[in-house]
Amino acid sequence: MPQHPVRANVAISNKLAAVALCLCSFYAPTAVALEASDVAGAGNQTATQSPAAAPGERVTIPYVGGGVFGTDTAMTALVFLPPGPGPFPVVLFSHGRAGDSKVRADMRNPIPTWHARYWTSRGVAVVAPMRVGYGETGGPDRENSGARYDLLGNCSGRPNFKGLAEQTDRALLSSLDWVRRQPWANRDRILLEGVSVGGFATIAMAATRPAGVVGYINFSGGAGGSPERSPGHSCDPNQMRDMMAEFGQTVNVPGIWLYAGNDLYWGGEAPKEWYGAFAAGGSKAQMVAVPEVPGQDGHMLLTRGRRLWQRDLDQFAQALGF
Repeated sequence: MPQHPVRANVAISNKLAAVALCLCSFYAPTAVALEASDVAGAGNQTATQSPAAAPGERVTIPYVGGGVFGTDTAMTALVFLPPGPGPFPVVLFSHGRAGDSKVRADMRNPIPTWHARYWTSRGVAVVAPMRVGYGETGGPDRENSGARYDLLGNCSGRPNFKGLAEQTDRALLSSLDWVRRQPWANRDRILLEGVSVGGFATIAMAATRPAGVVGYINFSGGAGGSPERSPGHSCDPNQMRDMMAEFGQTVNVPGIWLYAGNDLYWGGEAPKEWYGAFAAGGSKAQMVAVPEVPGQDGHMLLTRGRRLWQRDLDQFAQALGF
């Protein structure tokens, strides 16, 4: 049986990345745990059609200069394909960041499988890379913004959100370049989506005006929060506001921002200020602010509050033809 294009390209990517993976193997975690839901191995696929309810397939994405001391490396990613012939529009999903280094190392699934299937049921492929410093990709922690809190929960240092954006931009650009080379992908119909730090990363990436991107989705995006030390108040929210104002001057594709009022990382008011600063730059975006995710930290809006956001996301996706 002929090989499905995603498998053929995975084999090529694996060969290209083999040496790079060896370079970062010293840092790769050995403990692996399930973060959202188990992912079964992919079954046989024909050359032109993927099976219904296809599970996520692990692939490697070359990352030039992303390794230790600027060496080349590779990111592990999950790919979900919808049933039917391609090429498919694609969602490039960006995961968040746990404060605990072990949780970052133990990442197994960068996207909940049920959410990937939300997209595949709409005929949209999903690519979810694990950035350097997470899960099977391994490597040094490059996404620490430098946010610090004293014993009283006060922000005690100035985080570097610009540096964080630069790091995530590089990882997402490598992922985007890989996606646009795949025969099953519609290279000009790509939607960015991310949660928490990944939501921040999607906005930062959209601000670079990358080729092929037609919109973005920001779930609970931001950086510098600590629900344990400073619940509802992030470190230097004014700097984040200024970053969003800067992004708002260059983003030229529509976006949707989704936040909950009981978000323990940022609180309910700061994201509204960030959105206001962003929108003042002239970029098109819709703000969806739900009062709370009942009984949960509102930062978990994506995973615990589906009924609160699905109608708005459905409408946004439909308007873009997704």
